[in-house]
Amino acid sequence: MAEVKPEIETFAKIKVVGVGGSGGSSINRMVASKIRGVEFIAMNTDVQALHHSMAQHKIHVGKTVTRGLGAGMDPEMGFKAAEESQNEIREALKGADMVFITCGLGGGTGSGASPYIAQVAKELGALTVAVVTKPFAFEGAQRRTIADQAYEKLAANVDTIITIPNDRILQIIDRRTSLIEAFETVDDVLRQGVQGISELITVPGLINVDFADVRSVMANRGSALMGIGRGHGDNRAGDAAKAAIASPLLEVSIDGAKAILFVITGGSNLGMYEVSEAAKIITQSADPQARIIFGTTVDEGMKDEVKITVVATGFEKGLPISSKGSKVSAPIPQQVPPQTPAQQSAMNSAPAAAPTPAPTQAPQQHYSPRSMSQAPAAQPMPQEPVAPLERAPIAQPRPQMPPQQESRGGFFRQVLGGLTQQHGQQEDLEEDEEEYEEELPPIEPVAKPAPSPAPRQPHVAQPTYAPMNPRQSPTGFSQTPAAPKKSPTPTSEEDELEIPAFIRKKMM
Repeated sequence: MAEVKPEIETFAKIKVVGVGGSGGSSINRMVASKIRGVEFIAMNTDVQALHHSMAQHKIHVGKTVTRGLGAGMDPEMGFKAAEESQNEIREALKGADMVFITCGLGGGTGSGASPYIAQVAKELGALTVAVVTKPFAFEGAQRRTIADQAYEKLAANVDTIITIPNDRILQIIDRRTSLIEAFETVDDVLRQGVQGISELITVPGLINVDFADVRSVMANRGSALMGIGRGHGDNRAGDAAKAAIASPLLEVSIDGAKAILFVITGGSNLGMYEVSEAAKIITQSADPQARIIFGTTVDEGMKDEVKITVVATGFEKGLPISSKGSKVSAPIPQQVPPQTPAQQSAMNSAPAAAPTPAPTQAPQQHYSPRSMSQAPAAQPMPQEPVAPLERAPIAQPRPQMPPQQESRGGFFRQVLGGLTQQHGQQEDLEEDEEEYEEELPPIEPVAKPAPSPAPRQPHVAQPTYAPMNPRQSPTGFSQTPAAPKKSPTPTSEEDELEIPAFIRKKMM
């Protein structure tokens, strides 16, 4: 009689590998949640972390390279550790139909060893799916750079990769959430990703989804969206569908997906209309020619609740575009340097021609004041600061000082006030008349050559006034020819006639 093997052996073999510290933490949470039909394997370079792992199988990778002390945020060290333990890794993954690789990118072991482990799983023929997280922004730019580089290498060696940025966790947690609780939330998200897909295969349903359906959706598909939504009340199915495809934790959207697999789980009262409504919400944004695979599962424990798990792949804006973009960006700086010498020579000639109009206009402005300095035209206006500097000494207000002697007091203050303004000094102009008369004698020799006849007072031109004292002589030169030329003097003829009388009084 033919012997019937246990039913469990007919299931697809699913193995979940947690790499590094973050992967090991997510493995512990999955084990605690009692996921059925899955084998857990922990791989790490840190012996202490492996000691606290709850996985069924533990592999210490890189015993010689790291000596059990970890990779120290060095991806190259993590890669060498995986190479050293390749035989153990290959033996642990042998016979698996589907391999999940979960880790946190940005460290040494997860970033360096996970691409090599994925390569081994692909060589063994297993459907390889990576569920990874990217570091928080506060963890630094160096860790983010390591994560981006590891992401490209890992994506090239898996069928599908699901990425969850840790910063998205901040959108679903409270401000008072502690750091430990935040990282537990990250581990729980990784658990949901692995558990949601694995239960599509291991948990039987009313409309069953087998491993072949999952492979057709996830094999060689690049980036993927995996979401889990829950709903309650009258519109529970619609709310669960919207929550599943609009998860704030995922980097991609369901728009344009070419392959979608979703499973609706509910109580015995789950209606056909609810299933149809949820299916419309999920598929309306997908590609019109997308492959749709769905299943339903009845769980008596879910009375008024509906849970929907969605896996979408085949996005046009997936990994090939991002990887090509990174490859193209690298050679760009290599092409630019050889072109710079030619561009510099061209640019050197170009700017020489471009600024030529500017210097041509500048010399015109410099030449115009020189030519206009000879003619008293109004063209020196464009350069007002240059014109007054050249004409200030030409005006020669100082030789006109002698006619200021006629007013003696008031007019002296006006002239000296104007002189103080030209030199930028403020002097006290309320001095005695004798002080002004003492300052004027040194100016007398400048105005001494004035033999012109004075028509107004012929008697003043007598030679008796020539040998007079310097203090009395300034009044005698009031008839200089400079006075009639300068009309702005406020003195009148009556004042000039009084001058001789004043002199006579002083002489008496």
